[in-house]
Amino acid sequence: MMYITPDHPMLQYSGRIDFEDKKAPVFIYAASYVKIRFHGTSVKAVISNNHAYWSNYLGVIVDGKQTKIALKEDEQLHTYILAEHLADEEHELILFKRQDICHMFTLYGLELDKNAIIMEPSPKPERRIEVFGDSVSCGEVSEAVQYVGKEDPEHNGEYSNSWYSYSWITARKLHAELHDTSQGGIALLDHTGWFVDPHFYGVESCYDKLEYNPEMGPVKPWNFADYTPHVVIVAIGQNDNHPEDYMAEDYDGAKAENWRVHYKAFVERLMGLYPKAQIILQTTLLQHDANWDRAIDEVCGQIQDPRVHHYMYKRNGAGTPGHLRIPEAEEMAEELTAYIESLGDGIWNE
Repeated sequence: MMYITPDHPMLQYSGRIDFEDKKAPVFIYAASYVKIRFHGTSVKAVISNNHAYWSNYLGVIVDGKQTKIALKEDEQLHTYILAEHLADEEHELILFKRQDICHMFTLYGLELDKNAIIMEPSPKPERRIEVFGDSVSCGEVSEAVQYVGKEDPEHNGEYSNSWYSYSWITARKLHAELHDTSQGGIALLDHTGWFVDPHFYGVESCYDKLEYNPEMGPVKPWNFADYTPHVVIVAIGQNDNHPEDYMAEDYDGAKAENWRVHYKAFVERLMGLYPKAQIILQTTLLQHDANWDRAIDEVCGQIQDPRVHHYMYKRNGAGTPGHLRIPEAEEMAEELTAYIESLGDGIWNE
């Protein structure tokens, strides 16, 4: 057996990953991954899982074929078979985070055949995207394809897959790297939305963090110098109607105005952090009151900057009462890709 520690120079990582211990990186955000190219017949991973809720699964792609592997919930080290009985030739493995912070997992190493050969990975895309969003941006319940246009089925996390989120589909269409810094249930403001009942942490408390759920361990800051996107997508405004849909009930009221003030301040913080990035404000096909999109449009108009855009999908806020399934995520990604391409190739310049 050949044991590959996580700090091996031939491993390629993407996403907001905690490398405080380089031999035990922690995978936190959906769509984070490690990639390896090797010549051999099998590969295993040694992993511990920090479980919060749902059932938790690893995403595994070997030579383009995708599978999922259920993770144990006991926080002990376990060895998981990712692929075996492969032809004795070159293979590419992507081990990725299917879900959001319903869990975090720590990678301790990969096990290959005794005589395996590790090769240089294909280079990362030069284009970079970041998405600040909620469960739709994470691909939650995306694999429940028999429920297109319907409410969600009963589930325990098994249908959630960031690979099929509109975020990652869009990034692949544009040949771009993705940081999907999204979280299911999250709203803009603290004490709203659904993320971590009863505290309900908002984007304002989480967007600048590496590890951001204090109930799962110490909160750690993110170093924005570690990743500079060319395009930033802000897909917030869906869960903000809980526990009160004040934007729908009283658009000119104090609570609605307060949200718009905070939303504008958040966008302006991103503009400061990423002074060259195109920033696209949006919601999704998931049903919600149109006043949330009206509020986003108003804020975009107040900012009046040529690199800040408000994009509306053809079926915006009216496409489905449940989470987006794969075909609906493809629909969003197709539209979003075309819109980003319409901004010109110059947006990708360093």
